[in-house]
Amino acid sequence: MRPARDALPGPRAFSWRTTLLVAVLLWQVLMATTVEAKKDKPTVTVTDFDRFPVNLNYFPDSDIVLFQDQSAGTIYRSADAGATWKKVDQIPDGKAAALVMHEYDQNRAYVLTKGMHHWRTHNRGETWETFFTDAELNIFRNDWMVFHATNPDHILFYGIDCESIFCDEVVMYTKDGFKSEAEFLRGMTDSCWWAKSSPLFATGDDELDNNRVLCIVKGNFSPLKEDNRLLISDNFFSAKGADGVVQEFEPNLNGIGPVQGVVNLAVVKKYMLIATASKNTDEMALYVTDDTLKWHRAVFPSDHRINEAAYTVLEGTNYSIQIDVMNARPSNPMGVMLTSNSNGTYFTKNVEHTNRNMMGHVDFEKITGVQGIFLINQVDNWEDVQQDSKAKKKLKTKITFDDGRTFEKVHSDDKTIHLHSVTELNNVGRVFSSPAPGLVMGNGNTGDYLEAYDDANLYVSDDAGRTWAKGPDGPHKFEFGDQGSILLAVRDVKSPEVTELKYSLNHGKSWDPLELPDGLKVRPWVLTTTQDSTSLKFILTAESKSKYHVISIDFDGLHEATCKESDMEDWIARVDDKNKASCLMGHTQTYHRRKKEAKCFVNQVFKDPVPISVPCDCSADDFECDFNFVKKDGKCEKVGPVIPPEGACKKGDPEETFMGSSGWRLIPGDDCKRTGKDSEQKDALKEWKCKDTASAPGGGEASGKISHKQNPIKGDFSLFEKHYLERGDTNLGDDETIIMRPYTLSPYRQGDIMVSQDHGKSWDTPKTLADADILYMNSHQYSKDRVFFITKKGKIIYSIDRGQNFFSFTAPDPPNLERLGSPWSFHPDRKDWLIWHGKRCSDGGACYDVASVSRDRGDNWETLARFVARCEFTGSQAYKGYGRPEKQVTCLRKAREDDKQDNPYELVYTDDFIEDKGNMKLVHTNVKDFATMAEFIVVATENQTAQTLHAWASVDGQKYAAAHWPHKFEVGKETLYTVLDSSTHAVNLFVEVDNMRGYGSILKSNSNGTSYVLSVPNVNVDKQGYVDFERMLGIQGVAVVNSVENPNSDSEPKKLQTRITHNDGAEWAFLPTPKKDGKNDFDCYSTQGDENCALHIHGYTERVDRGKTYSSESAVGIMFGWGNVGAILGDIKDADTFMTTDAGLSWKLAQKGKWTWSFGDQGSIIVLAQRESKTKSIKYTVDEGESWQDYTFSDSDVVITDITTLRSGASRNFLLWGHEGDKLFTINIDFTGLTNQECKFDKDDLSKSDYNLWTPRHPKQPDGCLFGHQAQYLRKKTDRKCFNAQKLQHLWGFDNCTCTRQDYECDFNYEMDEHGQCKLVEGYQPVSLEQYCKENPDAIEFYEPSGYRRIPLTTCSGGDKEMDKMLTVHPCPGKEEEFERAHGVSGVAIFFAIIIPIGIAGAIGWWVWRNWTGKFGQIRLGDQGSTFDSDSPLVKYPVVAVSAVVAVVATLPLVASSIWRAGSSLFERFTGRGGAEYSWLGGSGPRRFTTRDSFARGRADYAIVDEDEGELLGEDSDEEV
Repeated sequence: MRPARDALPGPRAFSWRTTLLVAVLLWQVLMATTVEAKKDKPTVTVTDFDRFPVNLNYFPDSDIVLFQDQSAGTIYRSADAGATWKKVDQIPDGKAAALVMHEYDQNRAYVLTKGMHHWRTHNRGETWETFFTDAELNIFRNDWMVFHATNPDHILFYGIDCESIFCDEVVMYTKDGFKSEAEFLRGMTDSCWWAKSSPLFATGDDELDNNRVLCIVKGNFSPLKEDNRLLISDNFFSAKGADGVVQEFEPNLNGIGPVQGVVNLAVVKKYMLIATASKNTDEMALYVTDDTLKWHRAVFPSDHRINEAAYTVLEGTNYSIQIDVMNARPSNPMGVMLTSNSNGTYFTKNVEHTNRNMMGHVDFEKITGVQGIFLINQVDNWEDVQQDSKAKKKLKTKITFDDGRTFEKVHSDDKTIHLHSVTELNNVGRVFSSPAPGLVMGNGNTGDYLEAYDDANLYVSDDAGRTWAKGPDGPHKFEFGDQGSILLAVRDVKSPEVTELKYSLNHGKSWDPLELPDGLKVRPWVLTTTQDSTSLKFILTAESKSKYHVISIDFDGLHEATCKESDMEDWIARVDDKNKASCLMGHTQTYHRRKKEAKCFVNQVFKDPVPISVPCDCSADDFECDFNFVKKDGKCEKVGPVIPPEGACKKGDPEETFMGSSGWRLIPGDDCKRTGKDSEQKDALKEWKCKDTASAPGGGEASGKISHKQNPIKGDFSLFEKHYLERGDTNLGDDETIIMRPYTLSPYRQGDIMVSQDHGKSWDTPKTLADADILYMNSHQYSKDRVFFITKKGKIIYSIDRGQNFFSFTAPDPPNLERLGSPWSFHPDRKDWLIWHGKRCSDGGACYDVASVSRDRGDNWETLARFVARCEFTGSQAYKGYGRPEKQVTCLRKAREDDKQDNPYELVYTDDFIEDKGNMKLVHTNVKDFATMAEFIVVATENQTAQTLHAWASVDGQKYAAAHWPHKFEVGKETLYTVLDSSTHAVNLFVEVDNMRGYGSILKSNSNGTSYVLSVPNVNVDKQGYVDFERMLGIQGVAVVNSVENPNSDSEPKKLQTRITHNDGAEWAFLPTPKKDGKNDFDCYSTQGDENCALHIHGYTERVDRGKTYSSESAVGIMFGWGNVGAILGDIKDADTFMTTDAGLSWKLAQKGKWTWSFGDQGSIIVLAQRESKTKSIKYTVDEGESWQDYTFSDSDVVITDITTLRSGASRNFLLWGHEGDKLFTINIDFTGLTNQECKFDKDDLSKSDYNLWTPRHPKQPDGCLFGHQAQYLRKKTDRKCFNAQKLQHLWGFDNCTCTRQDYECDFNYEMDEHGQCKLVEGYQPVSLEQYCKENPDAIEFYEPSGYRRIPLTTCSGGDKEMDKMLTVHPCPGKEEEFERAHGVSGVAIFFAIIIPIGIAGAIGWWVWRNWTGKFGQIRLGDQGSTFDSDSPLVKYPVVAVSAVVAVVATLPLVASSIWRAGSSLFERFTGRGGAEYSWLGGSGPRRFTTRDSFARGRADYAIVDEDEGELLGEDSDEEV
């Protein structure tokens, strides 16, 4: 029988009811728990640390955070947004040198060490793996890794590769995220980037996007930044085929071809920018591309040039680039903001008088997520600031809602407020906004102007800056959370006194306090959260009196609900004056966000707000001027050729028509809706003729004639002082500026200073200079845009734009009128850094010389040193590899602060004249003088008892090694040294042997300036110390000297003979006479030149104008001189004018008599003028002297004293200086009318090209090899009627030669014996293995000495066995593992290498070529004959390298053992040690973008010594020649 239904519950009924009951009870419990869990305040958790947390970084879209304890070299990780922390145990203590977050992968980070082994994580720090870069970390940079924007496995790594004690900066790469060892990318590089360095940038080809790399590489054999090139490769610079040719190419940057001088690259949104520099100017050019193939030069307003370290690339848009250019004094800078069109080619003025600081930061920031809105600070009293560097800026804050077309005030309750911005950063990240839609905060004040930061209050806006409300009193650090639902702030103070934070949950309408636990009082440092501002959690780093703290603030649980749709609103991001949605780029923007008073959190963590866009009808604002059109008076006017469509203008008919651009185009990216007919649109096509597709070459029709313009000079004067201020190649202007002043010597009188902007066609006296009573004019040594005028009262008037505008400052002390040299010292990199030498008098009347320094172009001065002869900037970027920082200054000052006769000079220096100028370090006492030439500092010390000098040399400015003369080279009393012009990484030092007879020897140093070899004896010198030595400009290794043929004959005058070298002083030969052709009438002829018959040239000692040179860098291989044919040099009054066009291999008579010469159009035009005799005409040639033509410039006879042109030789204008009777005049000779046809170079078909590739030849080397290669130079063909429109890249390329004996020279402490072998110098011992490895702790191996070393500058490859590595190599103690990895040797070999003692000596120096990559010019030994040929030049001209080992080691460049010590301060600066600086390295979150620092950097810069002959060290010497 079935039981009753209600009698006893069955299993199913029990289960169902029980489940229901449990569910109800569970719901009640959960509800009660939830109510109890609702918090009244956020949760605050404090974690203490002994050292400051540096580089605190979030992994994007997570609560996982890393930071670095830099002092301990450890990494800490938090998985809960900073509430708890754990040290990463997988990374050993002390190893972490830098923490780098992957820029485009949310899960990856890297910990870099000082070595080659580093750590990586792919899971947000949960686990770590080691990886190997095969190069140590490059401590000279802070951008150690370059990430691919879309392929996270593609990474570039900047490292240092050390071999022995020499190191080179290298670039490595990985294609698998460092799962395997990194691979070598390319040598000779300055910097490299992925083409896909931004998610928005694309080449248009997926494969190219993935693999394309762009590198700035050093020029062929030149360390100068203006010779850098941009190279692109699509296979990581690997050989493409079996021929071994590397796949790389130079892009066409300017429409004609590649451009030299590339100094940096930056990717901004969808644009890639290249910055280029040129010689003698700090003005730069920018080239822009959006695909790496088609480049355009950015054109800026004519009154706003782009100067190095004086412009900032601002945060741009997807459709324009914005740049702020400094246009005021560097000590109190202002700027002008320029905005480009959509392809970045043309920039227009956006807003003037923007506020900048000396670091290049600009008060400019866009409101995140809302197009067209940004805030700026403007200088209201800009006129006062321009005139007075001490004037206090009066700043006003402005905001724009239409992308900068109009600006308006910032309001709060009908009051104007002004906000502190980027120039006064007080937190990490952005200044005002975050991705929280419409929420903006800032510190500021009401009133007329911005007041001090400490007097500021916090202001809040929730409508993207249109209206503002006051928040808490005082300045605050602040952050946004939960898409703007949470505003968190902490008082910004300078001492540990803060006890609470404040937060608002209603857009700043009200604020609640949040106490720190346990009465903690802190000084806040950084307040931060996730980059997308969606989190409910924040982190505050701070310090108290004894500890550092990481404080976690967690708002989770403060609200009981997540926002529903009813809690949300649609907020229009940008509205017009009528509060209606406004259009920009063809659409409106709306965000869906939480209502202000809603009691909920959005709680969509790591989900970025996305705007809703609605298209608008197209209007005039949606169009811009097309390429080669510029907007003027509301219209787009054509300024360049119209681009025809494909297939048009193929018939050659200039009247053929086609439909092309109207001049307008729709802004790329603009998505407005087109209305009406196409013909009514601004970009509707227009009919053009084919003649409109080309611009007139040369800038107009050529007349075929030369013209001239004469200008008389008023006043009774007899001489000229003249200075050329030459534009750099990066300048688009056409001025050719000269500053001139006439004067007379007896009695001494000066005329007005006159300026010409058109190469002397017209002259004008600027009002600023008219009545200034100017004593001296000095042009800047490294920037020919700049000139300084010194007045009698100490006021300095100067121009930085070649005399177009003038400024002034007061010198710290009056000039010393008795001083022989220039009162200035200029810095090669920092053009605004100046040293001024003046005369300071005390109250008692005693006066002394003092050096003062300024870092802001004279606005502010500090005393550098007292009782000085001179101070000089000896540091620069070019010499950082030698350990010479850019702040290094060297001074020659009195040992005591008095002017007594027995007070000698001493040499002192400081590596940081800013922080340590009062504590200069003593280097030498009893110093006669010092000179700088290229990378060397040479000092002459005086033995007053023996009345003799001794030379010392340094490459780091800190340690000086004694100069060791060649073996058996003896001088009785050394009384004069002259440092000669050199560009070959060796010192050319003239040592006077006989000061009565007037001759001496030229010695050439090794690569560190310590040991010397005899180059040529018996060289002529005059009483002033000038030496008959002349280097051929523009070509390597060629120089001319005059030697005394009868040095020991005191009874007769000196007999001089001219000799020439083609291998940098290893061999010298006579000059051949001109060929016997029936036209020349000489007493003798010799095809080779010999002691009885040769051509002889008058040298430097007989030169009236010391600035004149025989040659020009722009006219490669061409040289002029006055001389004669015979056994010896004759009287100068009987001299004729000779020339060579093949670097001195052959010569020809240019003209009978003495003619002065000048090179124009980069050697294509040469002009001769007969000097100091009456004439009406000049002679000129356009075919390198094959024929000469006359040009008559005057109807009456006049006297020409000089002919000049731009020093670069690039102009087609020349200027004659002369007098007619007692009246001075100038005459401009203009050759531009000869042709308007630009020369073209066709590298694929030289027969069609207007240029030849010319290779100089060594007369005694049939293969033409010099320094291991055959160089090719670009020279215009002599029969082509065209002009050089662009600066020629003269050194076009080179072909390496096979190594021979001539590519090696004697090693240190070895000399050449009579059989041509290198043997150890008697009395010297090779260094032991133990000593070598101890002194070079980074060296892993040591070669037994062979006696030979590779010439540092040779580029040869293959051929003979490496003569410097012929003997056994051994590992250094403790480096056996590295040695085995490098050589693959067995353990047995290592055992025997350690156990068996071997006598060894150091073979160091051959590898230095890879670091220097510089100009040619090391001593070459002999020819290609037998090594043991007793008749070889090796015996005739013995080359000896003798040096104390300790001296060598003391001055070698870039010593690996000290790299980390030298670079430790760089890490502090780059990574923010001590809490002073921070780095936001994670992801693509909101952060300010500026490329000013990187664009201003010129790592390959090189100090240029003006083409003066040298510097004198010794008695009766001038300070500078």
